[in-house]
Formats: sequence, C-alpha cells, structure tokens
Amino acid sequence: MVKKQSLHRQDIVLNAADAQVKVLEERNCGILPFSKKVAESGNAPLSAADIDILQINIGYTCNLLCRHCHVDAGPDRKEMMTRQTMQECMNALDKSAIKTIDITGGAPEMNPEFRWLIESIRAKKADATILVRSNLTLLTGNEKYRDLPGFFKQNRVTLIASLPCYTRGNVDHMRGNGVFDRSIKALKLLNSLGYGQEKSGLELNLVYNPDGPSLPGDQRQLEEEYRKRLFAEPGILFSHLYTITNMPISRFLNDLLENGHYCGYMTLLAKSYNSLSLKNLMCRTTISVGWDGTLYDCDFNQMLHLPLAKPAPQHISQFSEEALRHRRIIVGQHCYGCTAGAGSSCHGSLL
Repeated sequence: MVKKQSLHRQDIVLNAADAQVKVLEERNCGILPFSKKVAESGNAPLSAADIDILQINIGYTCNLLCRHCHVDAGPDRKEMMTRQTMQECMNALDKSAIKTIDITGGAPEMNPEFRWLIESIRAKKADATILVRSNLTLLTGNEKYRDLPGFFKQNRVTLIASLPCYTRGNVDHMRGNGVFDRSIKALKLLNSLGYGQEKSGLELNLVYNPDGPSLPGDQRQLEEEYRKRLFAEPGILFSHLYTITNMPISRFLNDLLENGHYCGYMTLLAKSYNSLSLKNLMCRTTISVGWDGTLYDCDFNQMLHLPLAKPAPQHISQFSEEALRHRRIIVGQHCYGCTAGAGSSCHGSLL
C-alpha cells in the first residue's frame, strides 16, 4: 500500500513538472526563447566543458515548506536515494577526476544513508571537497540529528546553509515561523565547533534568496551587510555568502502565476540577460544526479524532468566522464534565471 502511494505521488510530481515546462514554453510574454538569445550572443549551442562537480540530490524529503523552494520539497515527499544508487555514484567517482561532491535535497540529512555516503566518499577520496546543503533547523531540534555538527567536523564537510535574510521577519515569512531562531541556534553551535572561524579549515557558507520577484543585490555588498548584522546581535561568523536568483519553477513559479507577477518577472530576467555569465554557468562543469540516479545538466533541469540530451548517458550507472564532456546542454526559459545580472548558480554569483 505504501509503495502504491509513493508511486502515485511521483506521478503527480511528474505531471506538475510537465505542466511547468508547458507554461515556460507557451507563456513567452514576448520574450525571445533562451536558445535563440544564446545564439544571438554567439554561444550556441550551449555545451559542457570538463566535469568538476558531481551534485547528488539524495531525496526530496524536508522538514520545511519554504515558499521559494525550487525542489517542491517537504515532509510529504517520499522520493529518496537508496544505498545502491549511492554506490553507483561512488563507482562513478572511481572512474573520474572529480574532487567536489555536492550533496543536496530536500534536507539531505533526512536520508537514512546520508552518513554512510559521506563516510564512503571521505574514505575513497581523502582530498575531496564534500559540500552539504543544509537548512540548519534539523541540527538542534530532533535528537536523531544532534550528532551531525560533530559528524560534519570529523569528516571535514563544507556546509552551505540556507539563510535567505538576516532578519527574523523575512526568514520566517519565507520559511515558516520560528525558523530564523532555530537557524541562529544551529549557526552558534557550528561556530563553537570552529565552523566559519578564520583558519579553522571548516567552511560555513550562507545562501541568500530574494523575498519575491526581484534580482539579488550585489553579492559582496550583501555579504558585508550579513557580516555586520549577524555579528552585531547573535555574534555569528561565516565564511562566504552566496546570492542565488529565485528560479521560475516549482513553488516560486506557482507564486508568480497566482499573484500575476509571472510575465513581469520573466521580462526582468530576460532584460537582465548577461552573456558574460555563460562561460561560468554551473551546467557546464556540473553533473546533477537525481534521487533515482537519472542524470541532468543541473538541479533545476532535474526538477523539470529534463534529462541529459542523448546520446549522453542517462543514468549514473552509465557514467562516462568522456561521454559527458562537451555534451549539448538542455536549455529552457528558466535558464534566464541563471544568466540575469551577475549570474546565479548553486555557488552564488557568476561574475
């Protein structure tokens, strides 16, 4: 019975992804197709370079329901990567020179094989950079996860933590009541272990998202403001701030449509198109692995169910670094989100 419910939920999500692609393709708001925009700037077709990062989405389950979440993650999502698929990711790492592994979700900590994956990567590649994307709130709440800060330190994990603003009101509006205070509590704990401290070697990076249909401000200026505001009251230290543009997919797309802001936001993204960002797009140096092992150019394409263009490998079990280099990137109107202004990626501004 549980299996049938899970499959039914998966069908609903797939249909939602199909509907989103249809909206992006058909409601063009007078905007040039992204592929033609790229061609205009002499960069078509957009293609991959070397693979530097393996980004592994190990599940869509999350304890929060954030308004801007491009994954549509939440407590009701049952999609979860198995140890077998994780092992296939490990096999892929064996065959490659990749040294950065980016583990994301949902809340990746909620996958029961999460610790096994990190320990396996660290045992296999002692010099690898292991990134974990955390919403912070699990680290001080449920007893089940309270050992994770120490576990992260022991395995030299670099943390990328969501904190879409430095004010309680904005964070709670975007992520839920009480999330700001829980996040600050987790940051203080991580600081006490050395995270975010200069020369500790333990990186703690924060992520900013705008609260609405606008572009992020200048990353350096926002980082300075974050440092000033977070250190002044809670005394929080962190390594870097990443600014990420809200992508017009999933919950944020629904929000744009419901509030009549869709065309306005898409027009803003298109008018802010910056061809200089193309050389640094994350899809050019990253392979995204879905919870079931399907391969994508990026995490955003994953959420729209847009797998790699054939004849590139379609599943992590078929991984070939050579076959994945210089592949054609699958693009759509949502890609304007990564090329607007200073550009945007999972690692912040591109310029």
